[in-house]
Amino acid sequence: MSSIAFVSVSKRYGDVDAVKAFDLSCAPGEMLALLGPSGCGKSTTLKMAAGIESVSSGEIYFGDRPVSGLAPGARNIAMVFEDYALYPRMSVWENVAFPLKVRGITGQPAAQRIGEVLQLLGLRQMAEQDVSGLSGGAQQRVAIGRALVRDPEVILFDEPLSHLDADQKVQLRAEIKRLQKLRQVTSILVTHDQTEAIAMADRVAVMNHGVLQQVGAPQDLYERPANLFVANFIGEPPMNLMKAAFAGGGRVVGGGWSATPDAARLGVLTQGEGAIIAGIRPEHVAVNPPEMPGEAQGVIVYREPRGDADVLTVALGTGDGGGEKLIAEIPGPSPWRAGDRVSLGLDVKSLLIFDAATTRNREALQ
Repeated sequence: MSSIAFVSVSKRYGDVDAVKAFDLSCAPGEMLALLGPSGCGKSTTLKMAAGIESVSSGEIYFGDRPVSGLAPGARNIAMVFEDYALYPRMSVWENVAFPLKVRGITGQPAAQRIGEVLQLLGLRQMAEQDVSGLSGGAQQRVAIGRALVRDPEVILFDEPLSHLDADQKVQLRAEIKRLQKLRQVTSILVTHDQTEAIAMADRVAVMNHGVLQQVGAPQDLYERPANLFVANFIGEPPMNLMKAAFAGGGRVVGGGWSATPDAARLGVLTQGEGAIIAGIRPEHVAVNPPEMPGEAQGVIVYREPRGDADVLTVALGTGDGGGEKLIAEIPGPSPWRAGDRVSLGLDVKSLLIFDAATTRNREALQ
């Protein structure tokens, strides 16, 4: 096992900064996910760790060893790609054996290692099959086996599940996580899929425009996003983000709603000047009959049934389309339909306050 550390790492292509002053560490045996939208710099960061891309400035360490000047083959890493990158005319056994063969490891030592990896991945029964006839999920398991068989210090996963069907993704997410923990191999996962990152990674690093936005355990990012980008990017449906202001009595007011945080939080929430944005997750919005008291009144304009949940879009105020809209996620199937007038209850302890100018979460800075 080896730790990985990016120290002030940057990557420039001409006048374009793909990655900017990137500082991040991955502990030995940890699975760390780099998460963000297309073009955020996550794949470039992975390629710099692999040696496929050079570092413009800064340094990457494996343990206490600087590796930025080393060729990919000298770093003892393995990569798992989204398109499997297998040899289609070789069998499962031959594909897994290939990294050992090129290193001169053959005979019984190689056979033992290959057999162990195939057993771990449930591939023994198809060892003699050509990989071209396998399902996408099986092919990706072969690719993982090829990475594991050489006992690398680090495995880099580049969107490994993006080509798979939904049911295959669920199965392989659990399989990769199990194998990674069993072998205790330090791993970095690049993905744009937050479900994938949260399911597989010990910690998640969120990137945008080449800049690290926040790193932490998945639940920390969900409950305490550092800024508006993380708040909006993490969670499905996304967080409700609304213009707001502080009023008398410690109230936070917006377009058609009003809430009063508890006194213990007000000292932090009211620090700073300028406009604010209030955020609340859809599952923290309760939908009640209109005669019940609540933080807002409104009209349902859209209902999206999702089986065990309903996602409701509620126009606040008279529902004429001119006011704020809130998304509520409630247990389903519910009796609510478009056109129903409702009262909304906001879970005030889950209400977050962001600076509109800096986009920072005031409490996340504490």
